[in-house]
Amino acid sequence: MEDRLIPHRITAAIVQAEVAPDLATALERTAEGVREASRAGAALVVFPETWIPGYPAWLDLCRDAAIWDHAPAKAVFARMARESVAVPGPALDALAATAREAELTLVVGVTERVERGPGRGTLYNALLTLGPDGRLLNHHRKLVPTYTERMVWGPGDVEGLRAVDTPAGRVGGLVCWEHWMPLARQTLHESGEDIHVAVWPTAHELHQVASRHYAFEGRCYVLAAGALMRASALPAELETHPERVSSSDQWVLRGGSAIIGPDGRYIAEPVYDEARMLVAELDLGRIAEEQMTLDVTGHYHRPELFEFRALSRGRRSAGAG
Repeated sequence: MEDRLIPHRITAAIVQAEVAPDLATALERTAEGVREASRAGAALVVFPETWIPGYPAWLDLCRDAAIWDHAPAKAVFARMARESVAVPGPALDALAATAREAELTLVVGVTERVERGPGRGTLYNALLTLGPDGRLLNHHRKLVPTYTERMVWGPGDVEGLRAVDTPAGRVGGLVCWEHWMPLARQTLHESGEDIHVAVWPTAHELHQVASRHYAFEGRCYVLAAGALMRASALPAELETHPERVSSSDQWVLRGGSAIIGPDGRYIAEPVYDEARMLVAELDLGRIAEEQMTLDVTGHYHRPELFEFRALSRGRRSAGAG
């Protein structure tokens, strides 16, 4: 822990880009983004929620997605499952090779597919952290899929709800509406984050509020990552809601990626409606400075009054990392 008090600087990057139409293209775009981040000197690069194979925006933007036994929706779901990432599996191997070749820490949101054992066929909204040696350092599954997401993703577990040591500092992350789960936040705070990865499908105003609040509460840097998607990328099998989608060129995911300091203020302001790599130098020494006023796991905590712990029950699926 003493090393955390020694000021040191790292460069971090968020890749905000349009989602790919399939797994192979997504892996290529990931590798391209990582190489660009590496050339910019990044020690840590982040991609948004379910970057691979893309957020299922069709759940809210297309008609009849929730109709029971609806053949077009089932076909879309089956395709999403085929293009998802098995852990372990070839796609994870490709991500590991990308991190290893660039010698940096990679955090990427994926839809995960369980291929073996109990839960075979279940999909999860997952956040994977890979080290510069390609090793899978953390594997977090979103605890509670939000609203319509429950049609396609199973509920996650506590096994990946933690920060892990990387050459870029201690890195943790949450997925989307987990940022409004106080106990999930506290679990990560107590694991000692230097850098928090907040992944979203698109980081609109309320998501910016949650990301900035997290940085202020946790006294850590926050990399808020959002994706880009045009209406033309929605499944052809499903008809869009005309009141929600007006043209094929409309952005249905607008990005909004931003980098936030441990005082809750922006280092890199949100960027919308364009592909952009956000790069910033993070002075981890600022964390100790900001803890002078607030430390929710230290001097601003009352452990003699409050007792809290996360329960670990292990993962049932043989494919879990």
